[in-house]
Amino acid sequence: MARIKRDPKSVDLAHKIIEEYEPKSVDDMQNALKDIFGPMFESMLQGEMNHHLGYESNNKGEKDSPNRRNGYGKKTLHTRSGEVEIDTPRDRDGSFDPQLIPKRQKDVSAIEDKVLSMYAKGMSQRDISSTIEDIYGFSVSHDMISDITDAIFPELEEWQSRPLNNCYTFLFVDCMFTTIRNDYETKKYAVYTILGYTMEGKKDILGIWLNETESKHKWMQIFDEIKARGVEDIFFISMDGVSGLEEGAKAIFPDVIVQRCIVHLIRNSIKYVPSKDYKAFTASLKKVYGAQNLSACQSAFESFKQQWSAYPGAINVWTNQFHHVEQLFDYGSAIRRIMYTTNAVESIHSSFRKVTKKGAFPNENALFKALYLRIKELEEKWEGGHIKNWSMVMNQLLVHKDLEKRVQKYS
Repeated sequence: MARIKRDPKSVDLAHKIIEEYEPKSVDDMQNALKDIFGPMFESMLQGEMNHHLGYESNNKGEKDSPNRRNGYGKKTLHTRSGEVEIDTPRDRDGSFDPQLIPKRQKDVSAIEDKVLSMYAKGMSQRDISSTIEDIYGFSVSHDMISDITDAIFPELEEWQSRPLNNCYTFLFVDCMFTTIRNDYETKKYAVYTILGYTMEGKKDILGIWLNETESKHKWMQIFDEIKARGVEDIFFISMDGVSGLEEGAKAIFPDVIVQRCIVHLIRNSIKYVPSKDYKAFTASLKKVYGAQNLSACQSAFESFKQQWSAYPGAINVWTNQFHHVEQLFDYGSAIRRIMYTTNAVESIHSSFRKVTKKGAFPNENALFKALYLRIKELEEKWEGGHIKNWSMVMNQLLVHKDLEKRVQKYS
């Protein structure tokens, strides 16, 4: 396997750091980086001063300028690697107002936050380094970017094992696949994701898990785990058609109502339909699952079977799973709109793909890191919001006799 190509300047710098500091641990490396930050920030501030005055230090233009350098002041900066003391340049008339580290600002961890944000958006280390250089005028090595992003691992581990709510009204479960380089080959891995809706109508990603395949056994392990982390009850689970998944969910949460995703059923059935008939076929289906009541749904289904009898494979998909369609009409329209599809979690996977599309990851940790940073961005967007028409959903849950006591227990 070919070695990773490194920037010679970065390699030279790394060798000098190792020779100077002789690091024996990650903490030693962090201390070395902290020492590097000081000269780096000082160099950037000197560049700003040169631009402000219009000439570099010791330039002959200084003699003719009404404003000159006037020594240095001391400043202690807060970075993610710890406290760093720097010398800040001053000018004679006090008009120098640095932009990178403004006067009276001491916290510069925002630069590191920007690196994390760019990484979360799927930018490569090369792109991040180039962007930082364009904005701030200095380069950041790939290794430094990796060090900055690796700092979130303790937070990720804490998040992945955190206690969960004791009850979720809805869970949406799904898998997506991405690629990891494993020794000398690339291999597809399944990313398991669970999205929950709390009793307050808030979105909560319960966790992400990796496995080489999607299987009911892995889902069983995941359901066992979330139960151990505090989940006592789940009202509804929406899922695709993985064999044994419904039985596995009910083995852990006996009272859960499992709903097959209607969108997945549509996708499975149109495999048997010529593309010229897609539009008319799906329009007929919508009259079935979108009916006003169960009687209208059953009537529409009989018409649907007659209309599309030329495609028995498509009809069989719906006949075999029609009890999941009928089940929808046990509940009010606000509940049906939520439970009938796994689109909510598939939307998260769509967001994940913006990160994973850049190519294969070198290991599982690199993938977890990228996905977790993406999750943090999603959670910031969800902050303060709630599911549309949530009050109507709660009212419809309360009038359902099998759910009323459970709602009251956890409200």
